[in-house]
Amino acid sequence: MFAFPKISGSALRHQTETLFPGVVIAVIVAISAAFLSDHYGGPAMLMALLLGIAVSFLSEEGRAVQGIAFSARTLLRVGVALLGARISFELILALGAGRIALIVAGVALTIGFGLAVVRLFGHGWRFGLLTAGSVAICGASAAMALGAILPSDERSEERLIFTVIGVTVLSTLAMILYPIVTDVLAVNDLDAGYILGGTIHDVAQVVGAGFSISDVSGETATLVKLIRVSLLAPVVLIASLVIRQLHNADTDGTRPPILPGFVVAFLILATVNSLHLIPETLATLLAELSRWLLLIAVAAVGMKTNLKQVLRVGLPAIGLLVTETAFLAVFIMGGLTLIT
Repeated sequence: MFAFPKISGSALRHQTETLFPGVVIAVIVAISAAFLSDHYGGPAMLMALLLGIAVSFLSEEGRAVQGIAFSARTLLRVGVALLGARISFELILALGAGRIALIVAGVALTIGFGLAVVRLFGHGWRFGLLTAGSVAICGASAAMALGAILPSDERSEERLIFTVIGVTVLSTLAMILYPIVTDVLAVNDLDAGYILGGTIHDVAQVVGAGFSISDVSGETATLVKLIRVSLLAPVVLIASLVIRQLHNADTDGTRPPILPGFVVAFLILATVNSLHLIPETLATLLAELSRWLLLIAVAAVGMKTNLKQVLRVGLPAIGLLVTETAFLAVFIMGGLTLIT
């Protein structure tokens, strides 16, 4: 389901020896990024990207090439799938129909907005879906998931790495600025948490921003953010179906799968967790494993990146990300005012 290499018998040792060096290097970079994040601040994913880029020469030739590619693709998909263990439908329904509808509308309209305006910024629909989806849902994780189903071309990796860096930076800025905005607007703690969870891109920054105000804001922000995370699977599913219809053939002559395996796994885990069949300890363990796998995958993507090519994306791409971020923020804040 996750495109693991098909191996059997004596081929197992050979496959392991082939992948091991690159995977180990990606793990080392991820651990280093986590250490820097814990001790010196800054988002771990951004650290992993930058450290990965610093050693990108390792993905060009040598024994690590295949393992790095495996980490950037297969481990990424497993990490996204395991995000499902963090979702509980019961907690979602407790928020209320009106506010849930506003979150869903915010995700859908932000993606639609991104696709509508992307041409104005000199890019095509692939970049519009990638950036808008990452802004609307869950930042770098959504970018990685959407990148895995988009038809590839010669600029796919530079668009993906730019998007991951861009949404991570914007999410960090939002973590600092948005609590100030809610304070200036004299928003109560519950609504402040809702705004932060509904507008900030990455989960870690949502948690940081919410609990910087109060426990109520932090808990509300986290719940709202997890609702957005839960929309990752249906968005990827719908995007996969549309791409399958519109894109006649991928670069290898095959059409994209109707339903990617990692999306199926995401939905299964979310359903099982919602039925309280996953012990809390195991759910926490799976969530932590997901975080580490995504961090390793981001490190590997960084190692596969040519920074000069990424910078070629240019200022219009930055403008697109900022515009999509502003659209989501205005929509959620304005919508919350109307329904309360």
